[in-house]
Amino acid sequence: MNFSELLRWQWDGYTNYHASRANLLLHIVVVPLFLVGNVVLVVALLQGALWFALAGLVAMAVSFAVQGKGHSMEAVPSIPFASPRQAVARIFLEQWINFPRFVLSGGWLRALRQASR
Repeated sequence: MNFSELLRWQWDGYTNYHASRANLLLHIVVVPLFLVGNVVLVVALLQGALWFALAGLVAMAVSFAVQGKGHSMEAVPSIPFASPRQAVARIFLEQWINFPRFVLSGGWLRALRQASR
């Protein structure tokens, strides 16, 4: 699957895997943590600041672990990763593109309102 196919595949099923109120609330907090950690990691590596790079990695790992816990609460389980390469692609596409798109399109709020009923 190429980049655009993977992006579309992930987006097409996005609401199915983000319907639990708890998961939605976790995501709205920890996806920004992942993004900040990612930026800190890159900047720290460019500046040779290894302790900050480690802090960025820890933030990303904590975010990923919490999101995994959130996904375990969903009625529809996430599709397992097919390979390490696909895992990295899916993780970064969700964090940088699809979750922000979900929030900005109003999908997150609609899903939260439906989950509250």
